[in-house]
Amino acid sequence: MKIVVLKFGGTSVGTIDRIKKVAKIITSYLKKKYKVIVISSAMSGKTNDLIKKSNNISNNFNPEEYDALLASGEQISCALIAGRLNHIGYKSRSWMSWQIPILSEGRHSSSRIIYINKSNIINYLKSGGIPIITGFQGVNNNNRIETLGRGGSDASAIMCAKFFNAKKCIIYTDVEGVYTTDPKILKKAKKIKIISYEEMLEMASLGAKVMQPISIQDARLNRINIDVKSSFINKKGTLITKRKNIIRNRIITGITSTKNDAKVTLVGVRDKPGVAASVFKPLSKNSINVDMVVQNISANGKETDLTFTIKAEDLYKTQKLIKKNMKIRFRSLIVDKKVSKVSIIGVGMITTPGVTYRMFQTLANHGINILVISTSEIKISVLINKKNINKAVKALHKEFKLNN
Repeated sequence: MKIVVLKFGGTSVGTIDRIKKVAKIITSYLKKKYKVIVISSAMSGKTNDLIKKSNNISNNFNPEEYDALLASGEQISCALIAGRLNHIGYKSRSWMSWQIPILSEGRHSSSRIIYINKSNIINYLKSGGIPIITGFQGVNNNNRIETLGRGGSDASAIMCAKFFNAKKCIIYTDVEGVYTTDPKILKKAKKIKIISYEEMLEMASLGAKVMQPISIQDARLNRINIDVKSSFINKKGTLITKRKNIIRNRIITGITSTKNDAKVTLVGVRDKPGVAASVFKPLSKNSINVDMVVQNISANGKETDLTFTIKAEDLYKTQKLIKKNMKIRFRSLIVDKKVSKVSIIGVGMITTPGVTYRMFQTLANHGINILVISTSEIKISVLINKKNINKAVKALHKEFKLNN
């Protein structure tokens, strides 16, 4: 059986007219002799509206009911898609996660799919039906709905592609694919035709909003190729695949930036084994993600300054946790919300010397000071003043010839 998994994001199903267009896209694959499994997100704005309602009801909304509430958004869009397909003469029905079932585990609002029972869907496909499956959710061993986190419909699509051994997994969104940088910042940004899992994972985790990082990781682990395409324009998109499928001359594949970072510095921390762990343990327990970390030892070797970055929305909670942490002592706490991170990503830098110098020199030539540096095998990230972020992206895009 030749199966294709099609996932449609919130903007793709955001209006009745768009749902009608989605139905045409779905039927075009039937004409190519595919059996089609559809995964849908909630209509754009619906999840945010449900979150707002939960906040108006309670400032401590029950996690199980929160997931049950948010999962209803996908139920609406799936029923509408199936209804449209039936209207134009095709056999289709919506499927909730518990009806298949799609099994998940983990905490509410951030669970992971562990198993999909294929039999019901396979039988439905064989009967000529088009299953429209709710993305973003699964059901746990207590028979309660769990959601997969924002953007989790991508993970639903990838895991369906895995369990149903699909020939293709296509993510339909409101953009034509993955770009060398944010087109809203730079009009000269170019669509990337093919990108490795590793590069896409870095770009997603560093600010590119096309796909959820966890979804990319799932695709990489299961070796599932992903096509990212626009549901509005019939053009080729971006293929996300393994490195060995890529032949490319460019050193750098893309540039990302963020605008919601905050920098925290503990000045005069006593330098002893375990002090960093003592700082970060309470943050971890409170689900605060620490990104860039720099530690500087004083000349006398007795004290250290510890600097790290977090999301700006976590700053107040972080300050509170640090101040009440009796296991650490420091002379002062300095915070800065006027910072942003810019990163260059590309597997080409592994074998190309001088990339770090070129990045730093380019920023220096444009009068941009670097506050913090973080590197991995295929990316270099720097923290800079937020006011310089657009200038930095444009300069680096030009330096690494991504304008061409």
